[in-house]
Amino acid sequence: MNTEGTSVKIIPLGGLEQIGMNMTVIEYGDSIIVVDCGLSFPTEDMLGIDLVIPDVTYLKQNADKVKGYVITHGHEDHIGALPYILKEVNAPIYATKLTIGIIDGKLKEHNLTKLVKRKIVKYGQSVNLGSFRVEFIRMNHSIVDAAALAIFTPIGTIIHTGDFKIDYTPVFGDSADLQRFGELGKKGVLALLCESTNALRPGFTMSERTVGKTFDSIFAEHRNNRLIVATFASNVDRVQQIINTACKYDRKVVIEGRSMVNIIGTATELGYINVPDGTIIDIEQLKNYPDEKTVIITTGSQGESMAALSRMASSIHRKVSINPQDTIIFSSSPIPGNEKAVDKVINELSMKGAEVIFQDTHVSGHACQEEIKLIYALVRPKYAIPIHGEYRHRIANAEIAVALGVPKEQIFLMQSGDVLEMDQDYAEIVDQVQHGGVLVDGLGVGDVGNIVLRDRQNLSQDGIIIVVLTLEKYTNRLLAGPDIVSRGFVYVRESENLMEEAHQIVTDAVESCLMHRISDWTKIKNVIRDTLSEYLWKKMKRSPMILPIIMEVE
Repeated sequence: MNTEGTSVKIIPLGGLEQIGMNMTVIEYGDSIIVVDCGLSFPTEDMLGIDLVIPDVTYLKQNADKVKGYVITHGHEDHIGALPYILKEVNAPIYATKLTIGIIDGKLKEHNLTKLVKRKIVKYGQSVNLGSFRVEFIRMNHSIVDAAALAIFTPIGTIIHTGDFKIDYTPVFGDSADLQRFGELGKKGVLALLCESTNALRPGFTMSERTVGKTFDSIFAEHRNNRLIVATFASNVDRVQQIINTACKYDRKVVIEGRSMVNIIGTATELGYINVPDGTIIDIEQLKNYPDEKTVIITTGSQGESMAALSRMASSIHRKVSINPQDTIIFSSSPIPGNEKAVDKVINELSMKGAEVIFQDTHVSGHACQEEIKLIYALVRPKYAIPIHGEYRHRIANAEIAVALGVPKEQIFLMQSGDVLEMDQDYAEIVDQVQHGGVLVDGLGVGDVGNIVLRDRQNLSQDGIIIVVLTLEKYTNRLLAGPDIVSRGFVYVRESENLMEEAHQIVTDAVESCLMHRISDWTKIKNVIRDTLSEYLWKKMKRSPMILPIIMEVE
């Protein structure tokens, strides 16, 4: 075992059990850098939760060591938790131009602009952060300005790919800097943290440009229809290709959906998207143009209930109503878990007579097996740490690493919170730190936990019954009640007999308590809860939440 300070620690705090919430801590001596700071979206059982962010107790305990956040790209699952976590652990942010532009928008919403330092880093540039030097390397992804990171530590180089694909013909900018990976590989790389999202898919991911060709043929075939294209707000290259095709076919473009407007606004300001003057019009001006001369680019490709396309589909969008002359293009594939929501929106659109297209209109932003192989072949790492993905994705990544010569015992399938300690001669998981998801509900961060969620699930399944009674102070005589209020259990007006019987059972239970001189309120409440619960289960086979409330009057 190494003495403190001469080995490097890699501690993932998220991004290993699911797609999303990516965050990795890298520590050497008294220096910590944090790679990415993402959120994940709630699962179906997290009722009422808006988003989930990583637990950063470990960072709070070591706040004086944190030198900065280095961010690979501007997707929510890599930057979304920043505003929340910066309030706990403030440190400078380092990222490429567009990524910083998107982060700025987030910080503005949370009134953090003046409190947090940001630094734009160019590809090939390095920043010194304590014991680390971090170089940003050009990568391709479904958002522009994505970077991989070469992290130079006193005991060797660690490479973090971020999310990537290798696109030899990107829409904007240049192809991934494979030469730099090769150079670093020749000098020797201690560890490679490589993303795993598409590690189960054979072959190569298609170039973003192939989608452009598909758009061209769709636009050519639908000259008499209004076109509505739903895609990810952050896919700036996709929006660029839709705008290019719209210009070619002399159509005006409307950008709809808050996140889409924000990101495209930022990308236009920073010069990452080229829009000829007069192409984009405001949604208010739609009525001034014939339908066949317009294209609407919108959010909602994942069936999100409040996104613009879903509102159009369910006829609650204020400005756009779907008609049978519309053609809707889904330029995305459903994120696992969203399939039902997407199907629902497609059905609603089809019922309005619109044509829906979703074949060949999307390519992934993530590397398939051949591209992952290429990175391993160039980098030739001593240790491999598959990241970003569910367990099955990371296993597939590990198999690729083995095929390319990394010994099995030098591949680490880590879990969030694991502490991997390594130097040139050894690597092992030595510890486990506090980790997990912190739930954000409205303005409350972390105040909803397992117990509150369990209550919400019970309420959603069985409803609630409130029993209210008033006792006289000192004598404990029953002055009023018990009254029974029910919500989400039965429709009271149609269940009068049931409620009368329930009322009688509660009255008997309370009177029996008072007769036996039980004055402890907790005991009385438990008796009410138990007797009513038993009666309702026998009668209805339901277990609503029962809340007895006792008031006291002098």
